Amino acid sequence: MLRVAVPNKGSLAEPASQMLVEAGYRQRSDSRELVLLDADSDTEFFFLRPRDIAVYVGSGQLDVGITGQDLLLDSGADAEVVVPLGFGGSTFRFAAIPGTVSSIAQLSGRRVATAYPGVLRSYFARAGVDAHVISLDGAVETSVRLGVADAIADVVSTGTTLRNAGLEVFGDPLLTSEAVLIQRSGVATPPAVEQLVRRLQGVIIARQYVLMDYDIADDLVEQAVAITPGIESPTVSPLHEKGWSAVRSMVRRRETNAVMDELWELGARGILVTPIAACRL
Repeated sequence: MLRVAVPNKGSLAEPASQMLVEAGYRQRSDSRELVLLDADSDTEFFFLRPRDIAVYVGSGQLDVGITGQDLLLDSGADAEVVVPLGFGGSTFRFAAIPGTVSSIAQLSGRRVATAYPGVLRSYFARAGVDAHVISLDGAVETSVRLGVADAIADVVSTGTTLRNAGLEVFGDPLLTSEAVLIQRSGVATPPAVEQLVRRLQGVIIARQYVLMDYDIADDLVEQAVAITPGIESPTVSPLHEKGWSAVRSMVRRRETNAVMDELWELGARGILVTPIAACRL
C-alpha cells in the first residue's frame, strides 16, 4: 500500500487535495479527518502539518508527501524532490527599516528574524555572512519594530504587509519555492509512486494546455500547423467538403486567444477550444 502525506492546513492544503482529486484519488470531505484510505488505488493518505511532512517522509514512515520546497529545505530531513507540482509559489526576501540595512553584506553581526531558520542558516553559510538568526513562529515583520531583530527574512508576495510594518525589501531573493512531491533520499522509486507521478504530471500538463480544433483549406494546412505544432504533431483529417481539412492540436492555455486570432486571420474557421481534464504524454 502506498502511504502519502498531504498538507492538513495552510495555503498548500486545498490545492494539493484538488490536484490529487484530478489525478483520480479519493480525498477527504471532512477537514477533521486525518487518515483516509482510497481502496481503489490502494493508497492511504495522512493529513499532516505541512512543516512536519518532510520529517515523516525522510524517516521512512511515509512513502511520499506533498509539501513546500522551502519547508523541505528548512526541515533538514533526509528527503528529496521527486517532481515540482506547479502551485504554491513563493519568494523569500530580506527586509529592514529603510536606511538601516541596504545590502546582504551589511547583515554580518546583525540579528535577522525568520520563521525558516534552517533555510536562512544555510543561505548565510553559503554567502559567508556571519549574522545571528532569530527563529520565530510567524508574523516576523513585527520583530524589527519591537527591537528583537535588525532585519527579517520572510515570504514576500506583493510586499504590502512589509510596507505596512515600515519595512523595505533589499538584496536578491534567498529562495524561490513551490509545492513539491518528495520521497526519502536515495531510495528506489516503487511502481505505485511512479504511477502517482505520472498522474500528477498528467494533471500539470492538462492545466497548461487546451485542445484546439479548427477547419482549414488544404493549401493552408502547413501554415496552420506551424501556428499549432502541438506537443508532438497535430492530427489532420480530411473533411467531407473537398479541399478542406480538420486539425486538432494541443495549445498552451495562456496563448489560446492569440492563437485563435492568428488562425482566423489565416483563414481557419470552426475554431473550437476544449479543456483537458487529464492526459499522459
